[in-house]
Amino acid sequence: MSKELIEDIDKLHSTEMGLERIRSNLDLGQVDPVAWCREAILEEKAVITRKGKNWYVRTRGCVITVNAGSLTIITAHKEK
Repeated sequence: MSKELIEDIDKLHSTEMGLERIRSNLDLGQVDPVAWCREAILEEKAVITRKGKNWYVRTRGCVITVNAGSLTIITAHKEK
């Protein structure tokens, strides 16, 4: 099932508010959050699961939440 997310990885995007939230939560500074999330999702060790309408990707010590329908990155935060 995670193939769907990988196949459409180029469609991954976020809102302006989402970009700021991701930058802040992950301490990314001026790094492009969408590019960072794409790279993280494509890592071999990334664990991708789907629950309801969202994908959850666990990698690099964080969790990335992506809406499965629109491929919008909702948020990303460090794992507790």
